[in-house]
Amino acid sequence: MTRWQEPVAQNSLEDIFGTLRRHPDVEAPNLQAWDATDRLLLEAAAARLTPDTRLAVIGDRYGALTLGALGTLGVRRVRVHEDLITGERALRNNAAALGLAAADPGAVDATGFDQLALGEELLSGAGTVLLQLPRTLAELDEIADAVARHAAPDVVLLAGGRIKHMSLGMNAVLARHFQTVQPQLATQKSRIIMASGARPATEATEAPGWRPAVEHLDELDLDVAAHGAVFAGAKLDIGTRFLLTFLPEMPQARHAIDLGCGTGILAAMYARQNPGARVTATDRSAAAVASAQGTARANGLEDRITALQDDAMSTVPAGSAGLVLLNPPFHLGASVHAGAGIKLFEAAARVLAPGGELWTVFNRHLQYLPTLGRLVGPTTVRGSNPKFTVAVSTRRP
Repeated sequence: MTRWQEPVAQNSLEDIFGTLRRHPDVEAPNLQAWDATDRLLLEAAAARLTPDTRLAVIGDRYGALTLGALGTLGVRRVRVHEDLITGERALRNNAAALGLAAADPGAVDATGFDQLALGEELLSGAGTVLLQLPRTLAELDEIADAVARHAAPDVVLLAGGRIKHMSLGMNAVLARHFQTVQPQLATQKSRIIMASGARPATEATEAPGWRPAVEHLDELDLDVAAHGAVFAGAKLDIGTRFLLTFLPEMPQARHAIDLGCGTGILAAMYARQNPGARVTATDRSAAAVASAQGTARANGLEDRITALQDDAMSTVPAGSAGLVLLNPPFHLGASVHAGAGIKLFEAAARVLAPGGELWTVFNRHLQYLPTLGRLVGPTTVRGSNPKFTVAVSTRRP
């Protein structure tokens, strides 16, 4: 949990948005740290907020909502949850750029923001919740359940998103947890859904803590745990399925890493195949790390697999791994961008010991082979099918 003080001077929303950066996330001219939905949510919240409002913010990708509420709407304290560690760090970086300083962690009444996990501490007593709508209904269901369960009985949830990414299913999910769900008029290709009248949790939904769903994958004979925010849920992604066909060919490493682990399927299958290996499952998503922990636990592998939330293995020592397994994303949010994969290739090159191997699966249309050869070392294609390529890169001495 991190607490920060208020800005040293009042800022306009334009000042705040103009200062925001995505760093340490990938940055590029076509990638922005805020969007029209952030502006729309702040404008909609303005009439509801006072300095003493108990405000919670969820899905604040780079700090636009949190810093906008503190810097322009007069709110003294914001509790914020962002699933990605890159988003958490970007918020702190942007706060510092706007003149905020770290407060005394012991000062309970300090002005500023607290970064918290999704759950009771984040939402307790909250009268207003601002939400950047997630991409999946499963994640929205987890968030809406947490808000209805832990926030004030009269809480108002303002959930906003880009229209092209919204669906009627979102209204239905919110209606399971709130008595009133009111879509608002669209502005600049964004829309807000206002939900109020939290429905009390029923016995069927009473589940202490934040627990993933667990499903059994018959084809792998593996129990997979998945929170709503995790890519592919509890299902087996087709790229991961293809990479697993090469499992018998992979070297036996003392320390193997499942980079961008998601639900931890690769980590679990490698640990099962190689009983002497120590395996790290790492992802920038808190939901993914919790899912990977759940998968390890469900299959009796919790003593062999360590789950770590990190940004591209930034805290993993250089040269400490003999094997890295990677199914890299080729999207950054809603944008198709190669930068996410390249960042992970660079991280693998740093963490691999000389002679260690990076096994990567990626869509055939992506021109990753020259980049892998340049960043990691000699790279060969180990297999391909109509959709995917599996490549092996050996770390240079």
